[in-house]
Parts: sequence; C-alpha cells; structure tokens
Amino acid sequence: MTYNFDELVDRSQNYAAKFEESVLHYGTNDVIPLWIADMDFRTAPCIVEAIKQRADQGIFGYTWRTPKYFEAIAAWQEKRNGWRPEIEKMAFAPGVVPGMRMIMTMFTQPGDKVLIQQPVYHPFADVVHNTGRELVVSPLKRDENGYYTMDYADFEEKAKDAKYFILCNPHNPVGRVWTPEELKTVGDICVRHGVEIISDEIHSDLMLDGHKHTCMASVSPEIAAITTTCIAPSKTFNLAGLQSSTIVFNTVEKQEAYVAELKRMDIARNNCFSLVATMEAYAHGEEWLDQLLVYLGDNMRFIREFCAERLPELKPNTPEATYLCWIDARGLGMDDAELKKFCVEKAGVAFGEGTDFGFGGSGFLRLNAACPRATIEKALTQLEQAVRGR
Repeated sequence: MTYNFDELVDRSQNYAAKFEESVLHYGTNDVIPLWIADMDFRTAPCIVEAIKQRADQGIFGYTWRTPKYFEAIAAWQEKRNGWRPEIEKMAFAPGVVPGMRMIMTMFTQPGDKVLIQQPVYHPFADVVHNTGRELVVSPLKRDENGYYTMDYADFEEKAKDAKYFILCNPHNPVGRVWTPEELKTVGDICVRHGVEIISDEIHSDLMLDGHKHTCMASVSPEIAAITTTCIAPSKTFNLAGLQSSTIVFNTVEKQEAYVAELKRMDIARNNCFSLVATMEAYAHGEEWLDQLLVYLGDNMRFIREFCAERLPELKPNTPEATYLCWIDARGLGMDDAELKKFCVEKAGVAFGEGTDFGFGGSGFLRLNAACPRATIEKALTQLEQAVRGR
C-alpha cells in the first residue's frame, strides 16, 4: 500500500496544541506552526482501524494491560534495533518526561547533580530544576560544517560528581545518531564514576537515509547495568495524544518500586485506546513507517536545497534521525528576541526557539519537518519574502 504524506489534513477540529497554543508562546495563532514535535500526517490506517474497532465496543472502562502489550514492544525493539528488553524490567509511563521526573524523585536526592549535554530537548533541564536537583551541563561540540560531537574530556570531568546522566539518543534537536563507539566512550565514563544513565530513545525509530540506531543498553553488559531506557510509539506513529510510553529499568527492583508508586498515584493503567494503538502499531505499522522515513528524508533535502538557493542566510543541518531540522540563523544578524519577532510578525512562521535548548542554542531555529512538503515550502517562501523585504 502507498501512503499519501502530501495530504493537507484539516486540524481545525483536532484540538491540536501546535495550532491552538501558538498564542501562548508567540502571541498569535495566525502562524504556520513548525515548533512543537508532532506530525501533520494521519497515522497508519491499521492503527486508526484498531482504535475504531475498540470505540465501536462502546465501553470505556478500566483497561487491563495484556502481556501481549510489552511483548509487542520488546519484539519491535529486537526487530528494528537489535535489542530485546527484558519484559520484567518494563513499565508503563504516561510520557517519557513524567517517567523521568518520577525517576528523579524516587532514585535521587535534592541537590544531587544531574548531567545533560546541551543544546538538548529543554524538558531535561526542567525535570532537574523542578525536582530540586542540580543541573550540570556538558556542551556538545559543533564544527564548521554544523556537525556535533561529544566533548569527552569535559563530560568526564563533570561526571565525577554526578548521580545521573540524561542522554538524548538519537539527539533532539541536532539530529545526531550516536555511533556505538561514541556511546561506549561516554557510557564507560559513567561506569567508571558510578553515574546512572537515563537514555531517552523516543526518536529511535526515525532513522533517516540508512542510519542505524544503537540502544545504549545494548552497548555492553556494564553499560546496560546502569542504563534505564525510555521509549514510546508517540513520535514514530504520531500518537503523542494517547500518552503511552515505556520505561525499561536496569533492575527489577527499580521497576517494582516504580510500578508501586504508579499504583499509589492511580495512574498505572493505559487508556483503552493507547493499549490497542500501541500493539497494532508495532504489529502492523512498519510499512507505513518505512514510507514515512523516505518522505522525511526528502523533506530535509528540500529544506537544504531551498535555503542554499533562496535563503543562504540560513544554514540547515543534515539530521541523521528525527523529523527536526536544526537551522543556524545567525546569518540574519539578529539577536534571539529580534529573530523570534521577525519570524512571527514578518514571516508568519513559528519555529522552535534555539534558546529553549540551552547552551549553544542562541541564533538557531528548530523546524518540524513532519508535515506535507507544501507546508514547508509555504513557510520558507514567506520567510524568504520577509528577509528580502527588510
């Protein structure tokens, strides 16, 4: 079956955050919203059909999580990434970030140091600050071609006093797919200094142009022993609104403690739709995903070619994974406040603000390319016209 990712889907009745909440961040909803990380594509038809069949039953009571649920997730990880998580170490989470927050509150103490690598997904820092832990930043290194690598010397120095390291694998927003060698180097540093790892692998299915994801817990037995992995179908299949993620703990004892806390909070169950959607996605969604990845790769090439030909002031990266394009906009000669104001008021486009991602984000924009190419072309054309009209 061939899927149409060029379809312009009307989301006006979708209660979509990216459309309805732009006003909270940009002062208006009258923008093309390329900021929040969900897709403007319909999910795989098999998932829609599974949800419809569940809805047709007409009963939406408390939902029992069948063992087939975690078995489907484990089988998918083994097939796609060569790593089979142990089912007895897996647990439900309403989202990756809520799961991280629970890990912080349960397994660290106020004042403990937590290490991250910026620029990076901004809730990492939020989770640390909001739980009263101390944030420690090891900046990524960026070369003249916009390629990012880890600063091992800086990382090791800062890891000496850290309790946890939150890894973005693959990386949002810079799009790196960390190699086994990179992961082993940073993982071995954590082993040496007794630092536990949380590996956020929510984008791990979104590999572009033949790149291959490596799960941190698959690198070595020593690294697996200190690594807790966060995964979800939400980015892969555009299911974020169903609020279903999985945490794979490094010990059964942590998994049991975490599940007990979920039960005390009375949030241990899937909702009825997330249960069937997740199982169906992992059982029959692969064909849709494989076609999506081709389309996303072509979108990224379109962005680079457009900017090279018509907006040379912008320097888009070449992401190896995710549907997020990290754009160096410093060539426009604006500070961050001016850049945001210009994009919103003159171009009518809402990008993710680089400063949200911490150190190294100033002067950058994050563009969500998980939308029809016509939407991207319209946004970039409006930006081009605004730049030329200055």
